[in-house]
Order: sequence, then C-alpha cells, then structure tokens
Amino acid sequence: MNYILFDNPNRNNLLPLTFTRPVADLRVGILTIREKWEKYLNVKISTLTEDYLSAKYPVIKGKQNILINGSVCPNKKLVSLVTKLKPDQALVQDDNLIAIYLNESDIDNIESSENIEDIETDTPYIKIDNLWDIFLKNGDAIEEDFALITKDRKSAKASDTNTLINPEKIFIEKGAKLECVVLNAENGSIYIGADSEIMEGSVIRGPFALCEHSTVKMAAKIYGPTTIGPNSKVGGEVSNSVFIANSNKSHDGFLGNSVIGEWCNIGADSNNSNLKNNYSEVKLWNYPVKKFINTGLQFCGLIMGDHSKCGINTMFNTGTVVGVNSNIYGHGFQRNFIPSFSWGGSSTGLTTFDIVKALEIAERVYERRGKVLDETEKNILKSIFKLTREYRYL
Repeated sequence: MNYILFDNPNRNNLLPLTFTRPVADLRVGILTIREKWEKYLNVKISTLTEDYLSAKYPVIKGKQNILINGSVCPNKKLVSLVTKLKPDQALVQDDNLIAIYLNESDIDNIESSENIEDIETDTPYIKIDNLWDIFLKNGDAIEEDFALITKDRKSAKASDTNTLINPEKIFIEKGAKLECVVLNAENGSIYIGADSEIMEGSVIRGPFALCEHSTVKMAAKIYGPTTIGPNSKVGGEVSNSVFIANSNKSHDGFLGNSVIGEWCNIGADSNNSNLKNNYSEVKLWNYPVKKFINTGLQFCGLIMGDHSKCGINTMFNTGTVVGVNSNIYGHGFQRNFIPSFSWGGSSTGLTTFDIVKALEIAERVYERRGKVLDETEKNILKSIFKLTREYRYL
C-alpha cells in the first residue's frame, strides 16, 4: 500500500511554522508526526503539500493510496483502522477526515471525491489544529512516543553521579552522556536520545524528550512537558516548550509555553512572558484572519518561525508570533506579531530583511552544521519572502 500524508485546510492556522514544512513535519512529543506514522506502518511516506514546498517534499502516487491527514497523530487503534480501509472509504470522526483510500486519479481532489463511504470512529487521538496545540498536547504525545520507541528495549545505564527519580520511566539511548544531573520522572517519562548530552548541574522534570545529538547546557532548569529536537542546544530555564530541531537557546533566560522552529537562535538572557499581568486569556496572531484570536489559554508564550533570531536581552511579550527569517533586537518588549523577513525591534522599528542578505546568513548557519543550503531550500525561502510581503506592511 502507498501512504501519503496530506495538508488539510488547518495548515494555515499553523503558520509561520508551516511556511517551511508540511504539517506532518511538525514535532510534537519525541517524534514528528511523519516519523510516528512511518514507525507504526514501517514504510516511508510522502507528502501532498503546497506547490512551493513540493520540490523538497514530493508526493509519490501509487495506483492505490491511503491518504492520511498530516495533523493527526497515530496510535495503535487508529493505525489498525486506517490499514483496514477499502477503496473509496474514508475514516472520519465528526467532521474531521482522518484518512481516505483513493485511486491515483482522485488524489488531487480529496475533498470533492464522490461516492465515498464514511467509516465513523470514536477512537481518541492527538490532533494539531492550532499553534498552541503543539505545546499543550506535548505531554500526551511524549508518553505515546515513549511507549512506542522503548517497547521491549532496555535503557542504557546512567552513571552513579546522576540522581534518577522513578527510573523505570527514564530511557537513555546508547551514546548519551550525562553526569551529575537530576532527572525526575514522577510526573512523566524522560527520553534521552542517542549521542545527546546533559551537562552537569542540570535539573529536569518529565515529561521530557532530548532528541539525538542535542545538548542541555550546564545548570539548566527544565520543566515538562518539554521537547528539545535533534541537533539543538538549550540552557537556562525552559517550561512546556518544543524546539523542532537545529535551534539554540544556549544561555540563561526563560522560555515557557513556546514553540521554536528550525535554525533559530535566542540570544543570551532573552526572556518571554507566558502569563499576562491581569491573568486574562492570551490572544495570538492568526494568519488566515490577519488578526489576533483568543487561544482560551492563560499561559502562552513565543512562537518563532524557522531561521529567526533575537539579540541578547530580548523581551518577548505574552503570546508573541515571530515569522520566518526575522532578526529581532532592541530594548523593551517587542511587538507580539513580527512578520517574516523583518529586521529590528521595538526601539528601532522594523525594516525588511533583504532576501539576498537573509540567504547569505542562512548559508553560513548551514555551513556551521556541515550542511549546504541548496537551491531547493533557497527557492522555498524566496517563495516565503513573496508570500509574506503583505504582512510586513500591516
């Protein structure tokens, strides 16, 4: 069977994080949504996404295909229902399409496919519809991924210099390094990925995931549910946040109830507010309606799109959205919506970050990690620069 993950209309509610990736490549829990499905199904899965992303994420069509909603996280029961679908059947819950079995000729018209038999299910599952769902549902997702990844496996042994509380809920992959740290898994599982490192003096409460090749810096204080994606460095104080991958917050400063994309850097002693002084519900910028919408949450921090950075001592207000490839600095609280390709901040004003210079910096960032910013990546950033032009003048 050929499986395809598709972006549903809720994709736009997940901007700016989905400017640079399909919905299925968002990380929630230990794994991305794509990685979860591939692990359950034991196959590689392609993506049906925006045209400008398709060169990097091409769709592979078969004669018979099961298309899966990229915002849906799998579990054992849901996977069983998906794999049992027959041609022209759709798995649905309420008004949500979970998966649909289609011939190759019908793939490009998922929503308008005719003669489809709906198979209703009441199976609970995790679904990512809004930006705040990523950190809000991260704890449940960590527990599901932890069970999936560690089943019938034995954890590597931690040295006696460490303090492990509830060790049966702590899993350490081979190659991970940790000395003189406290891991408390009383409130949730803790997963330490391969070739990662937790430096001495760090104190971590689960649920927590440190993915492969990532580092927790000395004396960090981390409260779950928090995920640090692959190839990232994180220090200071962090609470209920997700780093998708390849990003740094290496120094002191607080980050809470937040999501940080790839290739981001948060300067030393930068902080975000995650609670308003009047304790009212937080509003967050929404791209489809081009205004702030109510999250229904009392705690909501910073959402930062890929390639964005901030200078030292940057202050982010409660419920701030930063777009793709912005460079923020200056004293005082920053605006709570910063468009993509913006340069400056509250004290200097914002100007457009020239696309040529932005690509030059992105190339240097990639080089530091031994990677090449190829033409496909450059074209994606150029497309986003054009797509986001209107927001720089709101």
